[in-house]
Amino acid sequence: MAQANKTVETDVAVADFLARVEPDERVADGRTVMALMAQLSGEPPAMWGPSIIGFGRYHYRYDSGREGESCRIGFSPRKAELVFYLAGLEDADFAPLGKHRRGKGCLYIKRLSQVDMAVLGRLIVKSLEHMDRAYPR
Repeated sequence: MAQANKTVETDVAVADFLARVEPDERVADGRTVMALMAQLSGEPPAMWGPSIIGFGRYHYRYDSGREGESCRIGFSPRKAELVFYLAGLEDADFAPLGKHRRGKGCLYIKRLSQVDMAVLGRLIVKSLEHMDRAYPR
């Protein structure tokens, strides 16, 4: 039996979630990122699982048989840092961004004031373009 995705879209209001985020700087940064991702994706924000604000959706199916739905791009305003869920990016794409760290499939930023917002926008657009190629609508 194929395993279902644990992170699914919920009916929790994004504004209600953001109102509970700490610290206040993270709330402000979260609102800024939410507006940027909504503008660039043309999609409204939605909650995915308990803490991811996602934009758009796609259906995936792995060779293993696992399949599900997920957001095309997203982020989570965690207490320690913002976590971005972006795909299809290369190491060189991140060089001009500013202060950040990366994990497998994630970009971590402590403060938006420490990064170049134009570069962040280009990363989001490139990730959306990758998703459009990999998972056409």
